Amino acid sequence: MTITRARFAQILGFEEPAIKLVSAHTEQNGGYTLEALRLRIGETEIRAFLTRPTDIDAPRPAILYAHSHGGGYDIGAREMLDGREYLQDPLGPVLACLGYVALAIDMPLFGERNTVSESAASKALLWYGKCMMSQMLSEQAAALTYLASRTDVDAGRIGAYGMSMGSTLSYWLAALDDRIKAVAHLNCFADQRTMIALGAHDGHGIYMTVPGLLAETDAGDIAALIAPRPQLVCLGGSDALTPMPAIERAWADLEPAYAGAPEKLVRILEPDAGHEETPAMRRAVLDFFARYLG
Repeated sequence: MTITRARFAQILGFEEPAIKLVSAHTEQNGGYTLEALRLRIGETEIRAFLTRPTDIDAPRPAILYAHSHGGGYDIGAREMLDGREYLQDPLGPVLACLGYVALAIDMPLFGERNTVSESAASKALLWYGKCMMSQMLSEQAAALTYLASRTDVDAGRIGAYGMSMGSTLSYWLAALDDRIKAVAHLNCFADQRTMIALGAHDGHGIYMTVPGLLAETDAGDIAALIAPRPQLVCLGGSDALTPMPAIERAWADLEPAYAGAPEKLVRILEPDAGHEETPAMRRAVLDFFARYLG
């Protein structure tokens, strides 16, 4: 089963809102520069963080960072600066020291936007024929527009990274938007139909529910829309949130899309790893971006 990008966007109700920089506070942090930003996306003012090299003499490659869920509703975009228990070192400072500009925004329900429960907000949207996943993706697209507009960013070398919820946000947005030139996603690539058959789908938040999606497509076919752009998929073979039968079904649907450029599709599968970023995954992510974004 295949789907077009236009049809995928239609099912989601995806529509990128306008974005405007409201304010920026800059500070030096031991080898890199941190910008604490306020962005107005649509009608909502949103907190964002940007890390970059301190001395920039030419536009740099950039990473749009999608934060994870993990029940950390009060964390949001600060994950890029502070990390999480299932991640390696916070990625924002690491990327800045390697020469990248990186941006993360608070998703709805997280960080400063943790003012209503995921259940209440998602159910309200579903009643109106909308879904939280679409809102998140639409706001990430706006953040991508801001990132690409910066004079210190090479708009032709922007990648996306995410773990767990951030994984889905990253590869779904890459499926929708060619401005993402390479995507690395960790620990959330699995066939939803198989997940439902196994009873594993209930481990994921209601934010992820997209009405009608499985009638037309699933994870592997969505990720196939990214081809032939480079894609790194990192997975834990012992991750209860992505059982191996669901991983293998999604991979079987994705892999043929890269038949003409198999080197651009990379899978890191660690049999004993759970829902976590391992040292090997981190090395693979940094090597992947270095290769394809330079």
